[in-house]
This record gives sequence, C-alpha cells and structure tokens, in this order.
Amino acid sequence: MHEMGIAKSLLEIIKREMKKSKVKRLKKVRVKIGELTAVEPEALRFCFEASIKDTDLDGARLEIEDVPLTGKCHDCRTRFRFHHFVSLCPVCGGKKIEKLTGTELDLVSIEAV
Repeated sequence: MHEMGIAKSLLEIIKREMKKSKVKRLKKVRVKIGELTAVEPEALRFCFEASIKDTDLDGARLEIEDVPLTGKCHDCRTRFRFHHFVSLCPVCGGKKIEKLTGTELDLVSIEAV
C-alpha cells in the first residue's frame, strides 16, 4: 500500500511547514489526487488518520479533491474528459492529445493554528 508512504511524506511536509509558521494545532489538510495517479483516496485517508492517531496532530481532517483525467486535442483544440483511458479525441478522432489534468498529487493547503 503506497498510500502509507504518501501519508508519511505529507506529514513530514506538514510538520516542517507548521514549525516554520510556529503553529501548533493542525485542523485541516487539502490535497488533490489525479485519476491517473493510482492513489486510492479512501486508503490515503485511512493511512493519514492512522499516522496521526495519538499524536499532537490527532483530529485533523484530510480533504481530498479527485481530479479527473482530461485532455486537449491538438488538431481540433477540443478539451475533453478521458473515458476508459481511450486516447483519441471524441470529436475528430485525433491522436495528438495533451493531458491537462489527472496526474496531480498536490498538497493544496494546510490549516493550522
């Protein structure tokens, strides 16, 4: 389960930023997870909560925004959501597709006091 490694990495970043900002209590963490990252949001939430249990971060909430896999066709400039990971433009059938979203694994914000 690579979600545990991701949770631990998030917590290292969070602790470092909290120390820099001289805040003590973590309230909320927001992350974006792209559809193509193979990160299971509920598994990440479980690992995050297990990692902070009985620590000074216990009680913090993890908010997860799921980001769909989207692309843009270079031929007709259509923006679209990938379905079943088919890499063809649904409008013109073009094969030159740029991935726009869906590969994110971003720490968006930390709310602490």
